[in-house]
Amino acid sequence: MDENRMAFTQVSLLTRFKIRSHLLLRKVPNDNYSSDNYSQGGNLMANTGWGNVYKKLGARPVINATGNQTVRGGSTPSPAVRDAMRQADESYVEMEELLEKSGQFIAERLGVEDAYITAGCYTALVLASATVMTGSDPDKCAQLPDTTGLKDEIVFQKMQHYSYDRAFTIPGSKLINVGDENACTADELSDAIGENTAALAYLIQPNQGKAVPLEQAVEIAHAHELPLIADAASQIYPLDYFRRNAQSADLVCFGGKYFNAPHSTGFVCGRKELIEIVRRHGFIGPRPVGRGMKVDRQEIIGLVTAIDIWLSTDHNKRLKEQDARYAALAQGLENLEGVSCEVRYQENSHTLSNLHVTCSGKEAAELAGGLDAGTPRIKVNTHGKDTLVINAYTLNAGEEYIIANALQHLLRG
Repeated sequence: MDENRMAFTQVSLLTRFKIRSHLLLRKVPNDNYSSDNYSQGGNLMANTGWGNVYKKLGARPVINATGNQTVRGGSTPSPAVRDAMRQADESYVEMEELLEKSGQFIAERLGVEDAYITAGCYTALVLASATVMTGSDPDKCAQLPDTTGLKDEIVFQKMQHYSYDRAFTIPGSKLINVGDENACTADELSDAIGENTAALAYLIQPNQGKAVPLEQAVEIAHAHELPLIADAASQIYPLDYFRRNAQSADLVCFGGKYFNAPHSTGFVCGRKELIEIVRRHGFIGPRPVGRGMKVDRQEIIGLVTAIDIWLSTDHNKRLKEQDARYAALAQGLENLEGVSCEVRYQENSHTLSNLHVTCSGKEAAELAGGLDAGTPRIKVNTHGKDTLVINAYTLNAGEEYIIANALQHLLRG
C-alpha cells in the first residue's frame, strides 16, 4: 500500500469522529466579532492588508469555508505556484510549444499518452466534444458550430445529468439522454447508439449508483468504435484514484482549481491522436472553436507546478492540518449550549472532510446569513435545517479562529 493510500485509509477509519480538544494548537481568543476587533487570525490579516485590493473597489473580501467554488474565486495557489507564475511573466514563449511540452509533462506523471491544458474543466469538455465530431478534418473543424453532415450526437446516461453537461453541446453537438433519473442499463446505453453518434459521455463520481459502470461504458463505446469522454473534474484524490481516472477513457477532463492550480485552468488527457485534434480546436489553432477560451503562459506554468506538487506532497500531513483546524473551531464552540461538532469524511474527495456544526434550535440559513453579513465576511455551507458545514481546504492560516469567534457572537446573541 503506498503512502497516499495509507493516509486515506487511516483517516477513513476516523469517519464521523467527535473532535477532541487535545488536538488543538491554541485556544480561541475571546474577542468580539466586529469590524474593528478581529481574532488572532484576523489581526494577522489586518497587519498584512488582507483584502485591501478588493476593498479599494468596494467589494468585500471573503473567508471561504465552502471549498473550491467558482463563485468564491476557486482556488488558493501555493507560494511555490505563485512564484513559478511570476517567473513565467518575465519572458515570452511560443504558446504552441509550451502547450505541447506542458501536456507531455502532465501525461508522464499520470501515465497517459498526452494532455492539453485548458481554461478550466468546462473548456476541456467543450474541446473534447468538438474533437469527437470533427476528427482531424480541417474543413469539419472550421465549420463548427454548424454540424451539418457531421455525427453530432453524444450519448449520456440521464441519471448522471448535472449542471455542467451543457458543455458537451456548446460546439453544436446534441446530448442523447438514456435511461431515467434513477438508473440506466447496459442494453439501454448500447441501443441508444446510432448512425449519428459521435461518442459516449460519462460523469465520474465516487458513487455511481445504478449507472452503467465506467469500465463497461467504455467497452460499449469501443465495441461501436466510438470514444468515451469522461468528466472527472475533482476526482483527484487519493493519488492512485487520480491516475486511474486519468487512464480510464479516451478523453478525460479535470479542473485545476482542485489541486490548487490557478482557478481558470484545467486539462484534458487521453489518446494522443485525439489530443492532437483537441489542440487544433484550442485557442491558437486555425479558425478554432476555442479561440475565446485562452489560457495565458503564467497559468500554464502555474498548473504544471501545482500538479507536480500535488503528486508529490505529503497528503497525510495535509489532512492532519485540516483536522487541527476543525479541532480549533470545535473548542471555540464547545461551551455553547445545543452546539455539537463532528467531522465527516467522504471517500475519494480531495478535501476529504468537512466539519458539521449542528446548532439545535437555530436556523442554519439564518446563521449562514449572519456570517455573510459580518465583518470579515464569512461563507459557509448548510445542511438540513440546523447544521452549518465548514470546509477547511480553502481556509488560510488563522481563519478558523475568526469563524469560531463569529459563531460565538451569533449564537450568544
